[in-house]
Amino acid sequence: MTIREPHAKGIAERAWHALSVEETLAMLDGNQAQGLAHAEAARRLEAVGLNVLPKHAGPSAFIRLLQQFHNPLIYVMLAGGVIMLLLPKHLIDAILIFAVVLANVIVGYLQESRAQAAIDALSKLITFETTVLRDGLAQRIDASLLVPGDLVVLHAGDRVPADLRFVRIRELQVDESMLTGESLPVAKALTAQTRETPLADRISLGFSGTLVTAGQATGIVVATGADTELGHLSHLIAEAETLATPLTIKISKFSVLLTRVILGVALLTFLLGMLRHRDFDTIFVTAVTLAVAVIPEGLPAAVTIILAIGVTRMARRHAVIRKLPAVETLGSTSVICSDKTGTLTKNEMTVTELCAGGLRYHVTGVGYAPQGTIMRDGRQILHLATEQALEQCLRAGVLCNDSRLEEEDEDWRVVGDPTEGALLTAAAKAGIAAGTLRDQMPPLDVIPFESERQYMATLHADGDAGAVVYAKGAVERLLTLCHAMLLADGTVVALDAAHVRAEAEAMAADGLRVLAFALRRLDKTATTLHAADLEHAMVFVGLQGMIDPPRWQACTAAIASGTL
Repeated sequence: MTIREPHAKGIAERAWHALSVEETLAMLDGNQAQGLAHAEAARRLEAVGLNVLPKHAGPSAFIRLLQQFHNPLIYVMLAGGVIMLLLPKHLIDAILIFAVVLANVIVGYLQESRAQAAIDALSKLITFETTVLRDGLAQRIDASLLVPGDLVVLHAGDRVPADLRFVRIRELQVDESMLTGESLPVAKALTAQTRETPLADRISLGFSGTLVTAGQATGIVVATGADTELGHLSHLIAEAETLATPLTIKISKFSVLLTRVILGVALLTFLLGMLRHRDFDTIFVTAVTLAVAVIPEGLPAAVTIILAIGVTRMARRHAVIRKLPAVETLGSTSVICSDKTGTLTKNEMTVTELCAGGLRYHVTGVGYAPQGTIMRDGRQILHLATEQALEQCLRAGVLCNDSRLEEEDEDWRVVGDPTEGALLTAAAKAGIAAGTLRDQMPPLDVIPFESERQYMATLHADGDAGAVVYAKGAVERLLTLCHAMLLADGTVVALDAAHVRAEAEAMAADGLRVLAFALRRLDKTATTLHAADLEHAMVFVGLQGMIDPPRWQACTAAIASGTL
């Protein structure tokens, strides 16, 4: 394995995004046609280790137990217990104090151990297989066995198993929200970027742990395990400073104040007794007894029990709390700054409005479940034969699409882009089955979506009718491709661009994301598709407007707070 730089430097210093495909292959001694040989892969695996995140050694069980004593109130109680042991006839009181301390420590230790066990169990679940090219053959292997130089094959729905430099792509989009926080998938390309390009804009790279939402790709592994961006993030989290919570700060201040009061009262009692010439032993025992009596030995236990109840309630909501005081921190939060997508909203795009043939339609139902209807003027559309523009608009949404819907335990989810999932659901509500339509009109060629192009187009066989091109994209861009528009009765008339723009603006004013759709008929001999085939040759068929519906919890909270 001849790698020009020490691999331990990591992907950030290597700037793989600034290298061309050829330079990357040469740097890693990779073979784009054959992949690595099994023997070479085994040698590299021995050299760099497994493709897994390193486990950061935490404190031992004994240290975690001792950490439970690290509480100012506990210190005060332990001091009081020791003093009570030294006093005659106070053994029972000392035992009770130590029992309360021990119960408090055990409850805290058991809860943190349970949380740690849950986190360890979750980490064991994060294992998966990936498709890799070795000795010229595609095979499935455990992702932990990947090494730099391996060629990985990705499809929609796959998780990226390591940091990759893409060498071949086809309409590839990747959800990188776990690293960048950006909810929309990123369109990837083979073009190299400058070294200064920020992480979120490195379109030639795929990062470990991210999800392929659409398209296909082949990438060469450039970093594994701790050298990946995910590994770097894991390292930063492990080194993060543990901050004091609001509760621990309050308890610390209270303990300091209480200690001063106890010592002051005990000292004052002792001095008054001496001034009144009382017996030294009697005065000393009285002062110590008074000091111990002031100690709120039940407070730590009460606080621990209350926090444990809070942690249990959070666990029922599938939230793992590692440290007991952290649950009180959540209750002390007054402002949460968050991206709305996937947090305040469901991250399930839903088509709610359509405009086709000069007519407006309303779509009922929320989410990806194909449950709902298409309405016009308060009437449900039962037959698409008289709504030809609507039918073609929905067909375009299905065929010019790389995603699919899946049902699992009565829950529908999209494999691919959420926007494309919404188009499939809208068509299903009108009785158009995506699988059946795709079988009837198989794809022949595609022009993938690119941000510079602002549209996607697909060519399909259409039986005896020849072939048809469907396109979807930004309204303004698609209008430049169209010379005519389709009416509801199937008549083709001159394009009224001003009317289409007005409809799109009205939908956008309602908070909808608007996509435009168009088609073009070709003869049977057409088998390939070029951008020139679309220029000013398309027939506009309609608009689809969609929105990401808010979570009901967010709506409830907004109503309760008076903001809605």
